[in-house]
Amino acid sequence: MATSIYEFSAKDIDGNEVSLEKYKGHVCIIVNVASKWGKTDVNYKQLVELYSKYSEADGLRILGFPCNQFGGQEPGTEQEIKDFVAKYNVTFDMFSKINVNGGDAHPLWAYLKEKQAGFLVNAIKWNFTKFVINKEGQAVARFAPTDDPIPKVEEEIKKHF
Repeated sequence: MATSIYEFSAKDIDGNEVSLEKYKGHVCIIVNVASKWGKTDVNYKQLVELYSKYSEADGLRILGFPCNQFGGQEPGTEQEIKDFVAKYNVTFDMFSKINVNGGDAHPLWAYLKEKQAGFLVNAIKWNFTKFVINKEGQAVARFAPTDDPIPKVEEEIKKHF
C-alpha cells in the first residue's frame, strides 16, 4: 500500500506520464471534474479563484481529473475538455479522463478513497469530490460534490500552508 500520493503517476491531458512526486511540498486539491453537471460552473469558477489566490504565494496545486462515470457528465475528448476549461481560464493541471470507481479505477483514486473514506461507502458518489492533500502527500480531508470550494475547501487548505 502506498504511503503518499507521490508514489503514483497519471497521464496529463496531453497524454504525458506525470509523476505526482512533482507536487512534493505543495498543498494540493485533487478533484474529479465534469463539464456537464449543475455544479460545474461554481466548481470551476471557485477552483480557478482558489488557484489564482494561493498558487503563487502559498504553492497551492490543483489536479483536475475528468471523469465520465456519472451519467455522461464528461463525454468529450481530451481536446474538447481542454477547450471547455479554457472558457474558465483554467491554468491548474488537468489530467486525462479516468475512472474513479470500480475495478478499473485509477490507482490514485483507489488510494484516496482508502485514506479518506466517504460517508456510508468509500465510493466516489459524483463528480467534484475534492480531496485536500498536505505538503507530505497525505489526504487530510474529503469534500462532497455538494461542498463548494469556497468556503469549506479554502478553510481546509489554509490550515496546511
